[in-house]
Amino acid sequence: MAQQENRFGAVETRGIEPVPDGQRTGSSRQLFWVWFAANISILGLPLGATLVALRSLNLWQALIVGAIGSFGSFALVGLISVAGKRGGAPSMTLSRAPFGPHGNKGPTLVSWLSRVGWETVNTTTAAFALLALLDIAFGWHSTTVLTVISILVFVAATLAVSGLGHATLLVIQKYATWAFGALNIVVAGFLIDRVNWHAVAHAPAAPVSAIIVGIGTIAAGTGIGWANAGADMARYQPRRAKGAHLVASAAAGAGIPLVLLITLGGLLSFGDNSIAVASDPVAAIQQMLPAWMAIPYLIAAFGGLLLSNNLSVYSAGLTLITLGVRLRRTLAVGLDVILTLAGAIYLMLIAKNFYGPFITFISLLAVPITAWVAVFLIDMIWRKEYDAEGLMNTHRGGRYWHHGGIGWPAFIGWLAGIGVGLLFTVAETSATDVWFAGPLADSWFGRNGLGWVVAFVVAGVIYLPFAALAHRRAHPDGRSASAPAGPSGPVSPAEPVGVARS
Repeated sequence: MAQQENRFGAVETRGIEPVPDGQRTGSSRQLFWVWFAANISILGLPLGATLVALRSLNLWQALIVGAIGSFGSFALVGLISVAGKRGGAPSMTLSRAPFGPHGNKGPTLVSWLSRVGWETVNTTTAAFALLALLDIAFGWHSTTVLTVISILVFVAATLAVSGLGHATLLVIQKYATWAFGALNIVVAGFLIDRVNWHAVAHAPAAPVSAIIVGIGTIAAGTGIGWANAGADMARYQPRRAKGAHLVASAAAGAGIPLVLLITLGGLLSFGDNSIAVASDPVAAIQQMLPAWMAIPYLIAAFGGLLLSNNLSVYSAGLTLITLGVRLRRTLAVGLDVILTLAGAIYLMLIAKNFYGPFITFISLLAVPITAWVAVFLIDMIWRKEYDAEGLMNTHRGGRYWHHGGIGWPAFIGWLAGIGVGLLFTVAETSATDVWFAGPLADSWFGRNGLGWVVAFVVAGVIYLPFAALAHRRAHPDGRSASAPAGPSGPVSPAEPVGVARS
């Protein structure tokens, strides 16, 4: 039974409950393909385009920025994967340990909103690509009915993989990577022919400040958005798996395709900023290709978005259950795609502005997400094990109940990070449509969109002394004892980091 519930083609019946040691048969190589597949979308090109067109970096600077931003941010994802190996549960379920079952609802809600937001953008973009493909291949012009059908096709394809679950996702992501990755290479070969090499060779270097901001831009647009999903796929990793291998799998798996795409996007933007400023980057890239390349390009764009969406929807289903929605995992995934379907229909058929408002909203969520990452990673420094029963017990008396169901040091650190980060944040769809501007938005951090970095630092600085104090109280001799195995999984020898149980 253990093997049948997590095999290719079978529906994964496990929800958010920790995976027993005997059912953890994963390997770090599998995670490499998971993260590679999620980041081969041709839409990585606009990220690189912004480095050149908007930050004025030269080629070598753009390459360095892309490498540090991509590999570095996904190294954080890999670190959170280590928690999945330790606890055998999804990221936001493990987050109950420092935050408490009630305190964890805030970060979990933000995580779910972020996942659904990006899924809606993926679905909408893919539907536009499919409509363009149908127009070119069959002469079927866009109509309301055809638009809805295009959305349904993408949603159904996502549900077919995400609904089946972990084992199927691993296999599909691996082999589909080869197919759509090969198409992307062909497309990239033709795009390189459009590079203005004279402009590339004579581009001046940008100041160091632009490099710093560029790294932040790439990190926020890549790994930071996936950080709260790091443990979701790693929960099937055996306890003996090396943490360094998990970190390397995430960093290299995502970093390799991203650096290639970001570099190509930067090359295309020397002397031509059309990709960086386009409201529909798929169409902007298509204009750079020969007419006969439109079909393979659009297939590659559709496939890359699908691979990213598969992982996102799987994670969102687990996050929804952690939030307290009492549904089986398959039904949670179904509810998630229904909401995505509704959002895509609204964006494509009702809303006047496709990307602007939605991207602005999702970008705002980077502030609370990075504040959560800071608290979670600091908690991981000392928490070597998680109590399986405690993670699932959300009632008074549970191991991670803390005070009133809230781990106050973690929760306060998270809120403080958000509050201070927003002081440096601007939310706008254009220069004339500003939703929110913090009082410090005109500072260097604010002007360069680094409010999320401030949130990370503040949350970490506030939570760190509480976590260190709790560890010293639990281990006055300075050593961390190994947790004995209980009937349902590992039991942490220490009280939850932050406060004692009530």
